[in-house]
Amino acid sequence: MSRRIGKSPHPRDAVIVQAIRTPLCRARKGGLAKLPPATLLSAVLRGVLLKDPQQPKGEDGCEDYSVPPDAVEDICVGNVMSPPTAAVSFRMAALAANIPHTTSISTTNRQCSSGLQAIANIAHAIQCGSINIGIGAGVESMSMNPMDKAYEMFPPEVDWDEMQSCKNSKQIMDCAIPMGVTSENVSKKYHLDRTTLDQFAAKSHQKAAKAQSLGKFKSEIVPIGDIAQDDGIRPNTTADKLANLKPVFDKKNGSTTAGNSSQLTDGAAAVLLMSREEATKRKLPIMGVWKSFAVEGVPPKIMGVGPVFAIPSALEKASLSTDDIDVYEINEAFASQAHYSIETLKLDREKVNPNGGAIALGHPLGCTGARMVATLLNELKREKKRMGVVSMCIGTGMGAAAVLEVEDMRSAL
Repeated sequence: MSRRIGKSPHPRDAVIVQAIRTPLCRARKGGLAKLPPATLLSAVLRGVLLKDPQQPKGEDGCEDYSVPPDAVEDICVGNVMSPPTAAVSFRMAALAANIPHTTSISTTNRQCSSGLQAIANIAHAIQCGSINIGIGAGVESMSMNPMDKAYEMFPPEVDWDEMQSCKNSKQIMDCAIPMGVTSENVSKKYHLDRTTLDQFAAKSHQKAAKAQSLGKFKSEIVPIGDIAQDDGIRPNTTADKLANLKPVFDKKNGSTTAGNSSQLTDGAAAVLLMSREEATKRKLPIMGVWKSFAVEGVPPKIMGVGPVFAIPSALEKASLSTDDIDVYEINEAFASQAHYSIETLKLDREKVNPNGGAIALGHPLGCTGARMVATLLNELKREKKRMGVVSMCIGTGMGAAAVLEVEDMRSAL
């Protein structure tokens, strides 16, 4: 639970002063496929400290910072698929971004919520007074660290006989169910039909295509070389076209296809946080205020329902109701779980993923939570809205959610 949730501003409120991301590009086929995660991470760590994050790197090495790199006390990076040596890679990425060795760094893995968890870790460190300035980030290269190779390369290190002998062995073993199968479990348990899911997926592409054509993503994207926009959006996608795709995880009776699931994607995002007191001292505009954070457990075999439990928990901690929220960013891991979450919580669909979601934009696992915060805050600012929620389901059976507020774009004074 966030330490400071009350309506009155507090000097130790954790506030966000910048939030950016790379373009999100298709794994193996897209514009970032040949770049290692450290390169993507270094780009956003550099950019998030600049007055103009889109500023090209100068040959003379001089940068125009809104916050100098040596003021950053700690960095937390969400990542899921990289090997353990990522701890080394990401430290190198920070140093390459001109952040000095005096700034500490850690990695965190709460699967699909890792980027959001990284921000939460930094926000909570600020709220309790451990640090004043930090960066929460996320990165994933699903090109270099493919999801389908994970269990082959890094199988769970457990005594399988012991696990299967436990009283709750069924639930224990459910933790190893492939994510796509959990999507089918949600569809079957809650009687979701294929047409509804394909319509949901098509709508995600249509919203994202419109947002991209209007230039809505430009303010949050830091170009990587000549790659300046997301490349997974399909403007001409329709539910009828998606209906031609075959189910992947239950070939006979399934409803989950490549078309109504999130895309495998490469990308990185970074969020610069500090105490309200620090933002005031530096006269920096406050982009958003971290209001609350919640993680709730659910049955592993239907992990996709996580937002149904995490969102009310986060809202309760912020003394808010679903109607108080202007924009929801809910990760579209699968159309099944996203649709079910929206329907069960009785959310206004016009408020959910107004610029599309992961089905169109992609889901680079460790990056997604941080990417969604960048997208949410930019949308709230653009539309002059106040309250937002970021939420996602989490493999092995959890859901995470955060509440953020845009007070206005005045300085922290």
